[in-house]
Amino acid sequence: MATPLPTISARDTAPTACALPGTPLADAIPGIDACVHCGFCLQACPTYVTLQDENDSPRGRILLMRGLVEGTIPLDDPDVGTHIDRCLGCRACETACPSGVPYGQLLEATRATMATTRPQPFVARAILATFARPWLLSLALVGARVLRATGLPALFARWLPGRLGFANAMLAASAPVLPPVSAAATSARTASGTARARVAMLEGCVMDGLFGHTNAATARVLATNGYALTTARGQACCGALHAHAGDLEGARALARRNVAAFDASDAAYIAINAGGCGAMVKEYGHLLHDEPEWAERAARVSAKARDISELLAAAGPVRARLSLEGAAPLRITYDPPCHLMHAQRITREPMAVLGAIEGVTHVPLPDADQCCGSAGIYNLIEPDVSDAVLAPKLAAIKGTEARYVATGNPGCLMQIGAGLLQSGSAARAVHPIDLLDAAYRGDARNTTP
Repeated sequence: MATPLPTISARDTAPTACALPGTPLADAIPGIDACVHCGFCLQACPTYVTLQDENDSPRGRILLMRGLVEGTIPLDDPDVGTHIDRCLGCRACETACPSGVPYGQLLEATRATMATTRPQPFVARAILATFARPWLLSLALVGARVLRATGLPALFARWLPGRLGFANAMLAASAPVLPPVSAAATSARTASGTARARVAMLEGCVMDGLFGHTNAATARVLATNGYALTTARGQACCGALHAHAGDLEGARALARRNVAAFDASDAAYIAINAGGCGAMVKEYGHLLHDEPEWAERAARVSAKARDISELLAAAGPVRARLSLEGAAPLRITYDPPCHLMHAQRITREPMAVLGAIEGVTHVPLPDADQCCGSAGIYNLIEPDVSDAVLAPKLAAIKGTEARYVATGNPGCLMQIGAGLLQSGSAARAVHPIDLLDAAYRGDARNTTP
């Protein structure tokens, strides 16, 4: 039985009392008080749209948060836990909110506070423990790549039922999907003249482990557009999965490693090709704000973080023609990752990247601002809701008749890619940078701006 939604009344505009001093949720009270319960967030929220339950809407969850922090609802209330768990953390409500409620921070604080009395599911604990240990994560990703190379995941995706089949489809979807480039240029051209700026790449964990081809493409594309690459040694996972799951201490530990690595580099910018990772790095200043020895360095690193599309748009990306055998004219559509569109508010720049690719037809994706249901490890923890959120996304993609769905986040690439694979669609999910890189490598005409 769902927990009844607390009644909205005049008292809800008064400052919130605190029954949980010293907790992350107590620190989030100003954000809770910023919500005026207007309801603009409702239709922006994928779980509310899917489940039609106010407890599964942003304003409903904020009322539940208020009940927790005031002590009128116990921290171990199982129904409240269910509604908080169901949140994708897509932050579409932040885009819709006229009051500037920092919902993403409220969600993380709530999960962190509830974790003291309500342990995470075993699957979540196992995944977070793996991502917190570089040696273990590296071993797991090597095993995943070996399994992917056998071709078995693509077969298992069709034969195995439920989550097991979908997990194999996700792994299969992480493989390169673009055919080999057949034109003369086989490596990216480096722009002549003075470099625009020195850039260090966030290599990432899943990006480095399963999308190494996209990381390599990112380096080539940056060079072609006049950026000088430098290294930042000692990087780790960005910590986004830990923060979203409420493991703020785990997220801070990983953030410190990355702050140390990038602060020691000579880079003017940090190039990030994963929307979720970019949003996390840009919030390091907030995450470590109360640690005197790290706060200033974290803020400095956050200020350097740029999505790859931001850097390319600033350069005015080199144009090139994409010509793939048997794919003329090539139809592509773009699905913006939630943490790129809603958390970072980056919408124009990815279109500038795709606009630099000649020889393709861009087809708008209906309801592109809606989440695909990936949300980090959400699709493994809440599979039924994840599937329900993904279904309209797949239907919209089918309606575009696009051959490729461009999206700039590994979770989205695997979630959408898995759905397309299991549905029998010929369309494939691909990173925008892979498309641009293929154009550069296949078009001898590409020139510097």
